[in-house]
Amino acid sequence: WVPVVGLEIHAQISSNSKLFSGSQVQFAAAPNSLVSFFDASLPGTLPVLNRRCVEAAVMTGLALNCSINKRSLFDRKHYFYADLPAGYQITQQRVPIAVNGSLSYSICIDNKMSQMVTKTVRIKQIQLEQDSGKSLHDDTRNQTLVDLNRAGVGLMEVVMEPDMCCGEEAAAAVRELQLILQTLGSSQAVMAEGQLRVDANISVHHPGEHYGVRTEVKNINSLRFLAKAVDYEIQRQIEELENGGTILNETRAFDSKLGCTVPMRDKEGKQDYRFMPEPNLPPLILYDAKSLPANMNHQQVVNVDWIHERLPDLPSVKRAKLVERYGILPEHGFTLLNEDGLTEFFENVVKQTQMKPKKVIGWILNDLLSYLKQHSLTVKESPVSSFLLADLLNLLEKKEISSTAAKQVLAELWKGEGKTPFEIVKEKKLELIQDQKELEQICQAVIDGQENEVMAIKAGNQKVLNKLIGLVQRETQGRSNPALVKQLLEKKLSE
Repeated sequence: WVPVVGLEIHAQISSNSKLFSGSQVQFAAAPNSLVSFFDASLPGTLPVLNRRCVEAAVMTGLALNCSINKRSLFDRKHYFYADLPAGYQITQQRVPIAVNGSLSYSICIDNKMSQMVTKTVRIKQIQLEQDSGKSLHDDTRNQTLVDLNRAGVGLMEVVMEPDMCCGEEAAAAVRELQLILQTLGSSQAVMAEGQLRVDANISVHHPGEHYGVRTEVKNINSLRFLAKAVDYEIQRQIEELENGGTILNETRAFDSKLGCTVPMRDKEGKQDYRFMPEPNLPPLILYDAKSLPANMNHQQVVNVDWIHERLPDLPSVKRAKLVERYGILPEHGFTLLNEDGLTEFFENVVKQTQMKPKKVIGWILNDLLSYLKQHSLTVKESPVSSFLLADLLNLLEKKEISSTAAKQVLAELWKGEGKTPFEIVKEKKLELIQDQKELEQICQAVIDGQENEVMAIKAGNQKVLNKLIGLVQRETQGRSNPALVKQLLEKKLSE
């Protein structure tokens, strides 16, 4: 079976006001407190296009290698629902603002960060459109309440071609898009706040045959759920077909509690949206440096070249710069950028410590990140600040503590009791033993108690030496420098 996955992603544009009205855009405002006459579709109200939304869409299109249409059109898409007061949505169905782009993203093979492959998904188009309002179904009173705060908020719909084949690929592509949108500032793209919503189209077929009947899983609001929904749906379709069933062309929803997709409505009677040109909006005309008329008011037009020149470094470029600047591995650059706030944290630690960046990255990715994941915390919620971690790594770099002790200190810092690494080291007596005579005596005692191991080492098995080093470390409770212990043991064994 060959699975095929295509995505439609709605990204809410970062803008102070809505796409066609002056109403403010604000998450979690009191219901129906941000609604203009146009948003409520009062007769005689007209749309006025928000320039900021157009610029955000052009910026996104350029970042996704799209061709920008200098002339795009608005259409009405008709459907009837309680939270769509006009009975239609203004969108760009026929001639959208951007077309024919591509997005490159990376995935790990067999969950190994060191084996990453880059894949590309084609972008069919990016279109500007209005969001609908929100229906809140109150089952106890058997009624539906409508909040129009979201009605008319500007969206970019990014339509991806069916170039993916599993949940991991879909989630990786959306994560990369999310990073690009956040870097550009064209959308905050916070999925938990509904600023990035994903519809996945999924089908399966035998190699060499035509694509199978597809189902659409609507409104997925987290990357984890997206991966699960896609993989579940692929498996469900394969099992259905292998058992002699058929796949319905239907819309499904992902039930995150049950971990499966459930039917919402079928698409057999294809809905006729009766698309028509939006009569109240002229074609949207964009300019570049060549076509910009001399006497034009710059505040009234959008110059594509001007936006292109001001594009920031995209995530792929940022990763390459991190690898080059700090001498870290490409997969480290990938993790730093993928975890929100981690790049900044890493760079702050590097600035404040004498330790080499290659060693710092190990502590951040292996120790700090695993603590954060264990406790389901973000980097910004970490009880260990970059300043405290740098302080700890400086003690380690100056050979005042061993790496075993450093891990103990990190565990204490994690409790967030306000102590500095130095105070914890003093309190727990974790400093390295500086007295060489004391260390020599401990080494001698370990040698005296391990006759078999000593004989094995003298017979040429050097690996056994690590066991003796471990025993000295245990005896000193991690307060001995392993390199020095090794020297002392080798010296004593050769006497």
